[in-house]
Amino acid sequence: MNAEPAQTPPSDKDSGAFATSTGFRATAPERTHVDPAPTGRKLTWLSLTALGVVFGDIGTSPLYAMKQCFNRASGGVAPTPANVYGILSLIFWSLTMVVSIKYILFIMRADNQGEGGILSLLALLQQRLKRSADSHLYGLLVALGLFGAALLYGDGVITPAVSVLGAIEGLDIASPSIAHYCWPIAVVILFGLFMFQSYGTDRVGRVFGPVMLLWFGTIGVLGVVEIAREPMILKALSPWYGLRFFLDNG
Repeated sequence: MNAEPAQTPPSDKDSGAFATSTGFRATAPERTHVDPAPTGRKLTWLSLTALGVVFGDIGTSPLYAMKQCFNRASGGVAPTPANVYGILSLIFWSLTMVVSIKYILFIMRADNQGEGGILSLLALLQQRLKRSADSHLYGLLVALGLFGAALLYGDGVITPAVSVLGAIEGLDIASPSIAHYCWPIAVVILFGLFMFQSYGTDRVGRVFGPVMLLWFGTIGVLGVVEIAREPMILKALSPWYGLRFFLDNG
C-alpha cells in the first residue's frame, strides 16, 4: 500500500506563476484577523479610523436635518422655543440611542471574523442555522438580509449626495452670486470621493479620521460658546420636550 505524498502549499513563486498562466491565484492569502482587544496606539488609531468611516456621517446629518425641520416651504415647523427644544431633544436622544445602544451594544459585538455589515451578519446567521433545520426561518433570514442590503445600497447612494449638497449650500449664505455653481461643485466632490473610496475603507478612514476629529472639535468649541451665551438650551436634554413635540406634531 503506497502512501500518498504529503501536499505542501504552493510558494509565493509558484502562486505567481500559476496566476500568470491561468489568471487565478492558486491559494488565497491567509486573512489576518482583527485583534479582539486592541490597546494603546493601535486602539487610538482604530478609533480615529472609525471616527472617519462610521461616525462622520452621524456627526454631519443633524445639521441639514435641523435646517429641514424649520423649512416652512417643505412642511417644516415654526422656529418657536418649544419646537426648537423638542427637535433638539429628539436629535440628541436619537443619536444617543443609535450610538450607545445600536452600535456599541449590538452591532460592534456581532461580527463575522472581524467583518461587519448586514451581509456579513447574515452570513454569520446562516452558518449557525442549517437550511434543513427550519426552511421557513432560513427564508425569513434571507429576506431580511436582502431588505437590509437594499437599504444599505439606497443609503450609500442618497447619503453622500445629501451630505455634500447640504455642505455646499452654505455657499449661498457666504456669496449668493455663486449659488448656481453649487451642484457642479458637489458633482466634482462626489466624483473625487468615490474615486478615492476604491482604495479601501482603511485609507478612507486614515484621511477622514483626522478631518472629522477637527470637525467635531470645532463644532464642540462653538457649541460650548453658544451654550455659555444661552444656557437655557440645555433644557433640550430632557426627553420630555422631544416626547411632547412628537405628540403635538407626530
